[in-house]
Amino acid sequence: MCKGLAALPATCLRSAKDMKHRLGLLLPKTEAWTDHSSVSAKKDKTGTAHRLSWDEVKEWNESLQKLITHKHGLVVFAEFLRSEYSEENIRFWLECEEFKSCKPSAKLALKAKKVFDEYIAVDAPKEVNLESHIREKTKKSIPDPTASCFNEAQSKIYILMEKDSYPRFLKSKIYLDLLSQTQARGHSKSKDQTRLSCHSQRLRA
Repeated sequence: MCKGLAALPATCLRSAKDMKHRLGLLLPKTEAWTDHSSVSAKKDKTGTAHRLSWDEVKEWNESLQKLITHKHGLVVFAEFLRSEYSEENIRFWLECEEFKSCKPSAKLALKAKKVFDEYIAVDAPKEVNLESHIREKTKKSIPDPTASCFNEAQSKIYILMEKDSYPRFLKSKIYLDLLSQTQARGHSKSKDQTRLSCHSQRLRA
């Protein structure tokens, strides 16, 4: 498994199943974004709006790991991949995260086959780009799968996103617009606070 994958904290990811559910709710409904301000204020499970800060969005520039372990960063990156017709990569990565958390059971082989048929098999409906030897190695593990049977394939897709999609994401309109919007909002908030402070000082004088 690549270093990036091994370092991903489970607490930051919440759970791959929860992330996949959130993507499933968002992505089919979205069109190509022309105004990205909506993602800067998402509600958490308590219904409280969380406004993205410039510092948060800027951190996504540090690494793919930083991006996809941020709950809104993951959604924005998935939207970008969808615009490039490569959304299957992040969906497969999430499926693998979810599969690794599955407890051994009689249904594990069925789950493994479902993931393989959907993403790895030749002409799969959401086929990801894998070398033939990884495809074959993974195929052999499906009848008697373990929690790690997709590790190599998942690692390859992570590296593909890291080396190919991620650099383009950082130059994309969706990311640059968010940077600009959060920075502008931060400056506006700072000015408001300065005016409030000056007003308070005059009242005390």
